[in-house]
Amino acid sequence: MMAHLNAALGSMHLGDIGPFKIERYKIDRVKKVSPGTVNREIALLKHMFNLADQWGFFRGRNPMKGVKFLAENNLKFRFVTEAEEAKLLGHASPYLQDLIVFAINTGFRLGEILNLKWEEVDLEEATVRTLVRKTQQMIDMPLNDQAARVVRGWKGIQKGEYVFYNPETGAPWKDLWLGLKKACRKAGIDGITWHTFRHTFASRLTRAGVDLVTVKELLGHSTISTTMRYAHTNRDAKTRAVRLLGVRSDKAVTLGMG
Repeated sequence: MMAHLNAALGSMHLGDIGPFKIERYKIDRVKKVSPGTVNREIALLKHMFNLADQWGFFRGRNPMKGVKFLAENNLKFRFVTEAEEAKLLGHASPYLQDLIVFAINTGFRLGEILNLKWEEVDLEEATVRTLVRKTQQMIDMPLNDQAARVVRGWKGIQKGEYVFYNPETGAPWKDLWLGLKKACRKAGIDGITWHTFRHTFASRLTRAGVDLVTVKELLGHSTISTTMRYAHTNRDAKTRAVRLLGVRSDKAVTLGMG
């Protein structure tokens, strides 16, 4: 969160950061992440200005007072269909294909993927144990065949402590938004960000009938209320569940009244 704010505004003096600059930041950021993420970043910026005022580093009107938060709809989100996934992979570069497959099959955020280190990976057990920095919770993620295949492929070309790195430089990637945007454009697919793959992971789990408590643990959510947004996506699982009751009721004896 701080990294994005610092990249956009870090070189400016506090007095040069006005409502217009912040609105421009919002517009640019919401093209890449959800409105909720942008709102949390804006809230952090507001808190920083308040601290600067308390500590005597800034005097005057807090520019955040003229900035409104974006509207959020936590019950509506974009996910990738199987057909879109195949099309996107067909237009992505090899390294990007791997990262997309890994993201869809683990639900990891982009930052968690780019910061993943080999010390957090157990290839024998096909698991990843890592700290979710956003919630400060440890998560144990079993790797399915697709995710494990990606990690084993990168193990074969390991060059450092990070699992995924830029093959051209040997250093970790800082951001992969432009690469994904280019692949989406070639594939003719709109509305996809890296966070879309996290939604896809959760949606496919619930569609397969996985209970929400397990989904919560896999996503590393701090509370079940955050996970509840995916409850409406498991309609097929709910249908199968109530039909099981129907099978039992068919065996019941109905007594007619004479």
